[in-house]
Amino acid sequence: MAERKTTLKGNPFNLIGPELKSGDKAPDFELTDNGLKPLKLSDTQGVRIVSVVPSLDTPVCDQQTRRFNEEASKLPAVSILTVSCDLPFAQKRWCGAAGVDKVTTASDYKNGNFGEAWGTMIDELRIECRAVFVVDGKGTITYAQYVPEVADHPDYDGALGAAKAAAGA
Repeated sequence: MAERKTTLKGNPFNLIGPELKSGDKAPDFELTDNGLKPLKLSDTQGVRIVSVVPSLDTPVCDQQTRRFNEEASKLPAVSILTVSCDLPFAQKRWCGAAGVDKVTTASDYKNGNFGEAWGTMIDELRIECRAVFVVDGKGTITYAQYVPEVADHPDYDGALGAAKAAAGA
């Protein structure tokens, strides 16, 4: 497997795991929800946007999660999951403070199995890179973007367009 990299403010870091592409089966995972319960891909249904961020307490991650929260009301047939390695307590606090109530946040802090299976784990930092995926109702990835520079925003329009197409909207 070719070595995969991302940058954070221009500094290169190694990514663990495969580079998922449109047409790939979405790998299962076990995250921890804000109630400290396990959350697996198989616990979710329908079309899903999986928004991956390094930490909700950083400006771009904050803006990304707020943007998807705003868009959620326009996409009733789509669920949105934000994944980070932030502790579940921090995610819950952040959601309350930010008024984010339409996006589900879940943490990969325990073992990083999401990041390793989805190719988003930054090896040296043990946090996620920035990425967005759309998974259809059959569990197939229909959109995948690994943002090359962690400090940059993802292609919101691309992800939202793919989610609408997958939902038949």
